[in-house]
Amino acid sequence: MASSPTGGTGPGAAAVPTCYRHRDRETYLRCSRCDRPICPDCIREAPVGQHCPECVAEGRRGMRQARTVFGGRVADRPLVTWVLLGLMALGFAAQFAVPQLVGMFGMSGYFAVVDGQWYRLLTAAFLHGGVMHLLFNGMALYVLGQQVETVLGHTRYLALWVLSAVGGSVLSLVVVPQTMSVGASGAIFGLFGAVFVIGRRLRLDTRFVVGLLAVNLLITFLVPNISWTGHIGGLVTGLLLAAAYAYLPPGSGRPGAQRRRGQALAHTLATAGVMALLVAGAAAGTVLMGA
Repeated sequence: MASSPTGGTGPGAAAVPTCYRHRDRETYLRCSRCDRPICPDCIREAPVGQHCPECVAEGRRGMRQARTVFGGRVADRPLVTWVLLGLMALGFAAQFAVPQLVGMFGMSGYFAVVDGQWYRLLTAAFLHGGVMHLLFNGMALYVLGQQVETVLGHTRYLALWVLSAVGGSVLSLVVVPQTMSVGASGAIFGLFGAVFVIGRRLRLDTRFVVGLLAVNLLITFLVPNISWTGHIGGLVTGLLLAAAYAYLPPGSGRPGAQRRRGQALAHTLATAGVMALLVAGAAAGTVLMGA
């Protein structure tokens, strides 16, 4: 009996491989690392060959995360800045709809101490006295925040922003506890201080920042109804934290991994130290109010 070749659809036909992620797609492409079949949509180009998404993810886990000179992870996008801007916008929209929110969440040392409403020290930063107030602080945050976040990384930047805002509130509690104030100006002045310190540490020209800071300080003391305590408290807090992040630990002769661990420990302790100072300041304000 004469034999004939087996048809492509018969029982003896070789199975056509399908993509391991899309079982309905036939493919003859394979990952050059794990040899799994992959369709064109799953291909990830590599320096040598082509990889599947799982192999790419595994390779990234084994890569050392890029770090800034101050030890933070490199921030490709200013995510924290965008989130803070969004919260400020939401806070202003909420107070526009419900004006009573200013009295409920604005900074008042009296209510913070007497009623235990300590959240006011931070929530006041997301409320503002008007559209121009919001636009000024928002623009300053957009310009300064991106620079600081890129250099410090997300975590250190967020710590500096939050503690600068609280630092302004703490000085207000100590000096003018009966005054109600709102705005992110304390955090913004903390960023001014951080840009100055970072610029000095990196040996950059800081004259423009100094001039801009001087103008804002003049406005602080010459224009009425501006919380100078919030501005100065935020500035001092930002200067302290930025100095710690920029100059600690001293010395740079140690190996990279050891130096990063030393930076992380020193910066964590510095952040905790500044928090302790703010708690002590709030406690001092509480004692003065009871005197």
